[in-house]
Amino acid sequence: MRMRRHHYQQEEDTGIDLTPMLDVVFIMLIFFIVTSSFIKESGVEVQRPQADTASAQDKGNILIAVTADGQVWIDKQAVDVRSVRAHVERMRVDQPEGAVVVQADQDARTGLVVQVMDQARLAGVQDVALAASSGVQ
Repeated sequence: MRMRRHHYQQEEDTGIDLTPMLDVVFIMLIFFIVTSSFIKESGVEVQRPQADTASAQDKGNILIAVTADGQVWIDKQAVDVRSVRAHVERMRVDQPEGAVVVQADQDARTGLVVQVMDQARLAGVQDVALAASSGVQ
């Protein structure tokens, strides 16, 4: 009796397994989302005064705008000056090292700007800055 050999053609899987690459891309995406800092815009444009000594700040900031007509804007909504402290405390949870930058219109009342800066300091922020446009071109 002869033994017959059966030759089976085995189909080899010639595709590339992309699962490890997708895992790496997903982990990198999570890393970039977690480590990025987001700047909360104030929500209104103001005409900042000119200053020759103005310098840019590079870390994440909490922006507060004071308009010429006496409105205070934080995170794209108008707020009362007495609630600035609570808003800053809430936003500091996301950015504990962030500074507060007050963007006051050049025609805004000085007293209101000082109140806003005082509320930010009462919220525990030590680095409170006043925004200005650079006078040097």
